[in-house]
Amino acid sequence: MQGKDVLALLPTGGGKSVCFQVPALLRGGICIVITPLIALMKDQVEQLKQRGIDAAAVHAAMSKFQVDVLLNNCIYGSVSFLYVSPERLQTELFIARVKQMNVGLIAVDEAHCISQWGYDFRPSYLKIATLRTLKPGVPVIALTATATAEVRTDIIEKLELKDASVFQKSFARDNLSFVVRKTENKEKKVLEILQKVKGTAIIYVRSRKATQEIAEWLVRKNISASFYHAGLDFDERTKRQDKWIQNQIRVIVATNAFGMGIDKPDVRVVIHLDLPENLESYYQEAGRAGRDGLRCFGVVLYQEADVSNLELKVEQSQPSPQFLKTVYQALCNYYQLALGSSAGESYDFDLNDFTDRFHLHPSEVYIALKKLEEEGLIQFNESFYSPSTIHLLMDKAKLYEFQIAHARFDPVIKMLLRLYGGELISGFPKISESSLAKGLKIPGKEVVDTLKHLNELQVIAYQPAKDKPQVTFVIPRQDAERLPLNLKRLEARKKLILDKMKAMVSFVTLTHRCRMQLIQDYFNEISYKKCGICDVCIEERKTENKNAFDELRNEVTSVLKKKSLTVEQVEELIAPKDHELFVDVVREMVDEGVLAYDSVWKLSLIKQKQ
Repeated sequence: MQGKDVLALLPTGGGKSVCFQVPALLRGGICIVITPLIALMKDQVEQLKQRGIDAAAVHAAMSKFQVDVLLNNCIYGSVSFLYVSPERLQTELFIARVKQMNVGLIAVDEAHCISQWGYDFRPSYLKIATLRTLKPGVPVIALTATATAEVRTDIIEKLELKDASVFQKSFARDNLSFVVRKTENKEKKVLEILQKVKGTAIIYVRSRKATQEIAEWLVRKNISASFYHAGLDFDERTKRQDKWIQNQIRVIVATNAFGMGIDKPDVRVVIHLDLPENLESYYQEAGRAGRDGLRCFGVVLYQEADVSNLELKVEQSQPSPQFLKTVYQALCNYYQLALGSSAGESYDFDLNDFTDRFHLHPSEVYIALKKLEEEGLIQFNESFYSPSTIHLLMDKAKLYEFQIAHARFDPVIKMLLRLYGGELISGFPKISESSLAKGLKIPGKEVVDTLKHLNELQVIAYQPAKDKPQVTFVIPRQDAERLPLNLKRLEARKKLILDKMKAMVSFVTLTHRCRMQLIQDYFNEISYKKCGICDVCIEERKTENKNAFDELRNEVTSVLKKKSLTVEQVEELIAPKDHELFVDVVREMVDEGVLAYDSVWKLSLIKQKQ
């Protein structure tokens, strides 16, 4: 608000959007928001529009014409927020238009992407500072949820923040209890956790196939569940996500494609059945629990083999420069691109078709695409959805003449004007071909064919819906053998990623230090205060308070000798002073086989062999 540069480090759910949206509205002018996440960009634009605030998004998958119209609206219209992917900043069109804009604030979201010491480095972020030369007096706010000391220094330096005010909320979460369990029976543990912890849950796994298998298994166990991954079409993803948000489904089993930008406050537990690749990812994903400030859990279930599998996966995630050249050349052949062409162009991408055609392994190609993206050569959006849009290319007089001369198009044009009005001239309104077909009482295919014909006649600019992964060539098509790879940086990134993986392994295998302190230490936040609620702290408290633990154990045994009861009934009868200690006593007795849950989730005492 004071016009100073700011670096804000706020954990997941910490309110990063509010930190730039409110000051931007109060300061006036356009707020340019730079973010690499197209899905998040679209989500925030929709949310702002629902609140009556004009917002627009410009990203790599849009045509030059669409971008041109939207940027003109930013100069001459009432747009308050312009969301931009970093790749768009360097285009001649954007630079020319931004010079004419009344910019009040520049916000850089996911600012850790600017640092090669971060876990999600993007070279396109390095170009953001040039925006400052175009708008030298405009303050910049950089925001991120996860940044080590090295990354923080890098953000300030690379964004050229002047006398930046640094605001950092503690990485400690009072209500989030981290729990790690080494177990050979993950399914049994999942059921126990979902029985003990009421409310909605997210279960993260690595493979798409596993999301479906685990969700179907939970349903068979009478727990309402669904699965989510980037391979589902947009409508299906939205439907499942909405059902979960509205508590019609209790558990969503997902890959890490799920959760970004979703603000569901009452998630009570996040379970990881596969080890994440780094602590940044884990902290963000686990942090989706308990945004309402109430007690919640982040649980990791692992086996010995998971550690070696993670080590192998991370090692394989760093392909050789030669393989990157091979995949890049295959991409150019796939789309038949000439040298020097296709800068900023986006193409539908079918991974299976691509790998079949060039006899490559899907998982290796996927990793290579991500690395080519990291090198700033392409952008790869695997869960991309863009609805159908229309823009009117004629003024009223010419359109009227066209309608008189081409009567067969008249009903469709009238229906478009009735449904979308002035938006057709000022922007690219989202349209529904099925709604048009219903209103016109004609088949949907006929509507699509008519719109395509009007597009060819240059009456409208019609962009049909896209729901396939997209590959965008950020820079013109290169000679694959002379691909501008930064070999020194690739080697440094490989070491960094391996070190981050080792930190993740240490987090799950160490059993003598508070887990919240481990996370704080990783992010260079010094803390001498233990959380008191992670599994390590509870174990320490149990050891220090052995008498109370043994006493509770005896009371649980005594109560269950008479009959089977639910956990809640046992707790009500005993009325323990320490709820956490009670929960831990029950957990240990179940682990030891002294207690067992029956089919209706009542606890029974198991008679021990003498």
